[in-house]
Amino acid sequence: MQKDKKIRIQKYLSDIGAMSRRAAEREIVAGNISVNGITSKLGDKIDPDIDAVLFGGMPVVSQNKKYYILLNKPAGYITTAEDEKGRKTIYDIIPPELKKLKPVGRLDKDSTGLIIMTNDGELINEMTHPSIKVPKVYLVSINGKLTPEHGEKMYNGFEIETDTGEKKMAYAQVLPIELGDKSSTLQVTLHQGINRQIRKMFAVLGFEVVSLKRVQHGTITLEGLKKGQIKLKIR
Repeated sequence: MQKDKKIRIQKYLSDIGAMSRRAAEREIVAGNISVNGITSKLGDKIDPDIDAVLFGGMPVVSQNKKYYILLNKPAGYITTAEDEKGRKTIYDIIPPELKKLKPVGRLDKDSTGLIIMTNDGELINEMTHPSIKVPKVYLVSINGKLTPEHGEKMYNGFEIETDTGEKKMAYAQVLPIELGDKSSTLQVTLHQGINRQIRKMFAVLGFEVVSLKRVQHGTITLEGLKKGQIKLKIR
């Protein structure tokens, strides 16, 4: 005889780390929990593999599973959960039930490309810790012609001013893709995480960044991901 897989809703919510069993019971009594569109009652059971459980109208996300999002960020979005100026954020793009995920590094409002988001704290630490130096690769267009001397200066490093006003040494590896008198397209690789580092380094050299797109973070690339599109994996 096949074992009954159904469990009480409050136990399920407790097992996945969404809330305590007692809190789940309170929310059920208050009418805030529904299964497959029907408001739940105390004593109801569900099959976790089949039934859709909602809390306050939003799908319940297991806190015991690891979620990974690859996002191809469009221009005009900032990499924060909320913005006091009311600007659009990357959290306006991802599904509401995944808004607890954190970005692995940031891109400024005008930059585009790859952002990884997850609830896997170990991965975030591995990919952002300064001592590990995970490479981030960008496709960058600037106004003007980059010379070998400019590239050497960026490789050897020089000081830039951080957002807090302190000076930090910044380094970058630059590979020319297309060089012209009025504009240059470059591949830039960073092993640091200074805010707006590429824009600030080129500014020191007298260039303005026209466009900046992150195409790779570690071994993860944008391949097959259109602008504004996300790819979700769950483990």
